[in-house]
Amino acid sequence: MRFSPRRALRPGLRTRLIAAFLLVAAISAVTTAALTYQSARSAILKQAQDQAVEQFREQIANEYFSLPTSAAALQNVCRTLARAGKPHPWFVFAEYGTLRASSTSRPTSTVITDELRRQTHANAHGSFQRVIQDGTPYLTIGMPVMFDRGMADEQRSGVFLYAVMDLKTESITIEAMVSAAKNGALPALAVAVVPALLAARSVLRPVRDLRRAASSMGKGRLDTRIEVKGSDELADLAHTFNDSAEELERSVEELQKAEARARRFASDVSHELRTPLAGMLAVTEVLDEDADGLDPDTARAVRLISAETGKLATLVEDLMEISRFDAKAAELNTDEVDVAEAIRKTLQGRHWQDRVLTELPDGVRAMIDPRRFDLVIANLVGNALRHGSEPVTVRLRPARGDGPLTVEVADAGPGIDAAVLPHIFDRFFKADAARTRSAGSGLGLAITLENVRLHGGTVRAANAPEGGAVFTVELPTGLEAAAPVEAAR
Repeated sequence: MRFSPRRALRPGLRTRLIAAFLLVAAISAVTTAALTYQSARSAILKQAQDQAVEQFREQIANEYFSLPTSAAALQNVCRTLARAGKPHPWFVFAEYGTLRASSTSRPTSTVITDELRRQTHANAHGSFQRVIQDGTPYLTIGMPVMFDRGMADEQRSGVFLYAVMDLKTESITIEAMVSAAKNGALPALAVAVVPALLAARSVLRPVRDLRRAASSMGKGRLDTRIEVKGSDELADLAHTFNDSAEELERSVEELQKAEARARRFASDVSHELRTPLAGMLAVTEVLDEDADGLDPDTARAVRLISAETGKLATLVEDLMEISRFDAKAAELNTDEVDVAEAIRKTLQGRHWQDRVLTELPDGVRAMIDPRRFDLVIANLVGNALRHGSEPVTVRLRPARGDGPLTVEVADAGPGIDAAVLPHIFDRFFKADAARTRSAGSGLGLAITLENVRLHGGTVRAANAPEGGAVFTVELPTGLEAAAPVEAAR
């Protein structure tokens, strides 16, 4: 299994599920705490505010005022009202025209804003504000002093009283609530990990089962199935997987049976054709020898029959050879040979020594199957002579260290089209669709590939920079390639 760097850096599904669960829990906890804090804060401040305003209004109503008044009289009123401030003490300030008085040494307070004064002057029932100064919250209350003239008629006296009360106690209570919310958040998140793990496990278990089943099927065990639990979407996915696996197993089984029948048919036909072909070849050889004594038309017919019979015999032999590879019955019979000498024998046995250039250093020895190596060289050189252009060159390069030895077969032709290269070793593949007939069976390069694989080597086709096709064979030289092995697919 391959992993890309980007995929390796991504967190796993379990981590993402737990993170999402904790994120939702954290957002819920923070939202709940914020709403609770906001509601509690408003309730605490409103209670303190209403209580203070009502108490201040009652104290003013119970106080006696006589006009005109003096600064000393106003100061006494302020002190009296200040002493009555419970449970929160307050400071009281009075304003009457240009007179200023207070229950403290300061005649007025900077906490009392101009806005509060305007609202107090405009409203017969007074006004209030919450103000924060130097980090301390204050409640400021403004009340006009009214004279009762009877019959629900009140008249302004011109005296305005202001009470200033700090809200430190309420602030401490609110801060304690915030601290409690903060201190409770971490344990709540820690507790949320448990259901997060359980939820992730319940989701990931079917996913892991599906991954293991898919991996098992990828290794060829098509009878793999997933145990279905529950009736949710994951259970539906398991049902779908099982149905697909069953259908795939059935299709593969049918294909395997069809392939086995096709291989058996090709093998049986090839075996059945060998005996009559042997007789036909014997007859055509006799006819070839006597063709010169026949009339020209008959001689041409005899030679054509002889050539086509030879092609048919080659095709039958190739089909039998490829059938052995398909049945994994091909074996290596290795021997230690001089590779350069083996290549020379192949060229001489087919009378190609005058058409092929060679670069064959002596002393290169390897453990190979002489018959199969002969087929490899013959198929590659024959392919170059038929489809390339002369001169064809065979180069042998000895192994370096523990590396493989290399054999190159190059021609001077136009090369191989880029679209053809990936299919050059396919069975019966024709690079030229118009070339329906050729001297070969269409299996030569496929058999070459199988023989090279059987040796534990590789073969590849490419185009040389200077032109022409180049086939490169790399074969191991050690004894590990000498033991009989089955053809590797």
